[in-house]
Amino acid sequence: DLMAMDSEGTSDPYVKLRLGAEKYKSKVQDRTLTPRWLEQFDMHLYDSGSQILEIEVFDHDARSKDDFMGKTTVDISKLEREKTHRLWCELEDGAGSVFILLTVSGMTNVETISDLLTYQEDPEQVDTIRKQFNLRNTLKQVKEVGHLTVKVFKAMGLASADIGGKSDPFCVLELVNSRLQTQTEYKTLSPQWNKIFFFNVKDIHSVLEVTVYDEDKDHKVEFLGKVSIPLLKVKTNRRRWYALKDKKLLGRAKGNNPQVMLEMDLVWNPARAAIRTFNPREEKYTRPELKFKRAVFIRNVNRLKEMGAGFAEGAKFIKSIFDWESKPRTIAAFFAFMLGAYSFELYMAPVALLVVFFKGWVVNLVTAGFRSADDDDYVADDDDEDDDKDKDEKKSLKEKLMAVQEVTAMVQNILGYIASLGECVQNTFNFTVPFLSWLAVLVLSVVAVVLYNVPIRYLVMLFGVHKFSKKLLRPNAIPNNELLDFLSRVPDNDQLRQFRELRPAQVTDAERRREQRMKQSQKKTS
Repeated sequence: DLMAMDSEGTSDPYVKLRLGAEKYKSKVQDRTLTPRWLEQFDMHLYDSGSQILEIEVFDHDARSKDDFMGKTTVDISKLEREKTHRLWCELEDGAGSVFILLTVSGMTNVETISDLLTYQEDPEQVDTIRKQFNLRNTLKQVKEVGHLTVKVFKAMGLASADIGGKSDPFCVLELVNSRLQTQTEYKTLSPQWNKIFFFNVKDIHSVLEVTVYDEDKDHKVEFLGKVSIPLLKVKTNRRRWYALKDKKLLGRAKGNNPQVMLEMDLVWNPARAAIRTFNPREEKYTRPELKFKRAVFIRNVNRLKEMGAGFAEGAKFIKSIFDWESKPRTIAAFFAFMLGAYSFELYMAPVALLVVFFKGWVVNLVTAGFRSADDDDYVADDDDEDDDKDKDEKKSLKEKLMAVQEVTAMVQNILGYIASLGECVQNTFNFTVPFLSWLAVLVLSVVAVVLYNVPIRYLVMLFGVHKFSKKLLRPNAIPNNELLDFLSRVPDNDQLRQFRELRPAQVTDAERRREQRMKQSQKKTS
């Protein structure tokens, strides 16, 4: 709801941010009063410096001075630390409002609650959290699915990003739109952060992203490694090393087998998680825009080809039956068809799907021992690197190329979505995520029982009443498709490759003795 500053009734808004001496500027969004910037800025907060974040909105003009559209301020000193705040800020001296995510994290003070060296667990608080997510309290605070505790101890084997052969690493933890980080440890390739962080879990199918960066003096960062951990794969109260991967999450990051030591504790309510599974997934605001890349386009086409090959084989098999290529098979298929058509009832459809689930469960159970959790390093295609930018092109040619790129990117993303949807269906039946597969089995069983006992006309009437009354009973409800919402939680094959853990390097006896001596010295100091 921003002000219209142009003659066409729109604006070209951008945002200026200021905290103390640090200033940042967002990109310009053309011809809109409801812009979406989806940008992230990291600023330094000092105890002796300003605690007021200034936000100003301007309309970009190519031939004259930019027009002021409004401003607002946020007093950071009043915000809780180590927590991501969602703030709607009303603009003064203008119109409209700006939505921001703001987190104060990465503090170096040893007395902060996030410091593991001084942190003491409160047994009563732990007991309260476990009671909150007990199955008996399912109907209380249904939207709160769980509580995640993450302890970030240290990293080792990081790549050197500075001239002196060292780095200034810090660790960032992201759970959908919640983002926390450790302090920066300077001039080291084996930092020890010793921080503890807490996240409220809204969706058990979310993925915890742990990324290690190198901090530079000009406030830019350099990527050192990353690991993505689906919450359903969290090993509760197990301190362990996680191998860091590259940006694509397919191979190891640069360095000497870089890895980070984490310990996690996840408490969640399965019933609330099941209910949340059939609702729209929370959008991640800072998700990068998908641009056209030749290798991604080819990979999506190949994924569709693989899926199409299976359908083609099925169609070929059916055709062979009608062509009487095998008389016994055709005769058996004819009698099976006649028997099935004569005795078919609607409840048999979910029962047939349950048979497919049973087959997938048996196959998964038999082949589980032959699959390794760790995979060899994946060598990414060179063509999948970020496209080089040609700054010397003429503007008219550049605009034409951008138009072509938008179309090809749209086709690429549509192909990717179709392939991803097909793989999600396949992985549902394969028990790739047991929680989701068993949830589907439970739902199909209930549907089969309902279809068997309730006449179809009553179910159609009930469906119509639900659709007609949905807007009246819940006017603010988000339109959704329960089946697609469920499938959005199932990882496709690309995501499975990204989530696959690499084997961390073994810790030597010398390093283990050094760690024990450090623990003993810390105990003596305390």
